[in-house]
Amino acid sequence: MIFVSSALAFSVTGSGPPVVILHGLFGSATNWRRIAEGLSHQRQIFSVDLPNHGDSPWTDDMSYPAQAALLADFLSVEVPKPPILIGHSMGGKAAMTLALHHQTLLGALVVVDIAPTAYPHTHDPLVEAMKSLDLATIRNRREAEMQLEKAIPEKTLRQFLLQNLRSTSDGLRWRINLEVIHRQMGALTGFDIAAAPCDLPSLFIYGTQSDYVTPKTKPAILQQFPKAQLVAIEGAGHWLHAQEPQKFLQAFQDFADASET
Repeated sequence: MIFVSSALAFSVTGSGPPVVILHGLFGSATNWRRIAEGLSHQRQIFSVDLPNHGDSPWTDDMSYPAQAALLADFLSVEVPKPPILIGHSMGGKAAMTLALHHQTLLGALVVVDIAPTAYPHTHDPLVEAMKSLDLATIRNRREAEMQLEKAIPEKTLRQFLLQNLRSTSDGLRWRINLEVIHRQMGALTGFDIAAAPCDLPSLFIYGTQSDYVTPKTKPAILQQFPKAQLVAIEGAGHWLHAQEPQKFLQAFQDFADASET
C-alpha cells in the first residue's frame, strides 16, 4: 500500500528496527522492492518516493537541502525511532545532506555508489530525449521505446527510464517532473553542502565497475563522514543493488549488526 505524508509517498513492509530507503534519479521506491523484501524479515522497511518521482507530489525545488527538509519532516512524523537510512545516487546525496544537518534523526547511514562531491557529467540528454516524446501519439511503452532507440541506444537504460510512464484516462503521462529535473540538473549533480563532519556510523558501498566512487572521491567521503566504512562490490556497476542483491544485503547486514551492538 502507498501512503502519502509530509509531501512524500512511501510504502511500509516488515517489522522490527526501522530502515528507510531512498532511490536515485529517474527511479522510484519500486526499484528497491527486492532489497526491501530481503530486509523486511527482520526490519521495518520504509520505501520512499523522493520529490518529483514515483507517487510523490511534484515540487519546484529539488535541491538537496529542500529534499532533506522533506525527509526530516517525514522521519519525525512516520518513523518510530532513528532509522538506518539507505540512499542510492541522488538519494544518497539527499541522505548525506540529511545526516549532515539532522544527525539526531538517524541511527546510521548507508550510501550507495555516490560520494559527497560534484560530478562533471550531466543527464540532460536523457531528459531531452524523454521530453521529445509526443505522448499524445504513443499508445504504449513499446512504441515509446522504439522512438527512444536512437537517442538512448542502451536497452536496459531505456527500459529503466520508461518505467516512469504511466497510463491514465488521458493517455500516457510521466511520473517524473522532467521540467524541474532539467532545470535543476546542476544542483542534482553537484553537492555544495557546508556542514561540520557527521560522526554517524556510515557505510559507503560501491561497484568496482562504476566511476562514482573512486580513489579521487574517497577523501571527500572520509572528510565529511570520518567513521565511514567503504565496501566494494566486485564486478558491479552503479545499480549494484540490482546487479548483486545478495552481496548488497550481506554488506548491509554486516554493517547493521556492527553498528547496533
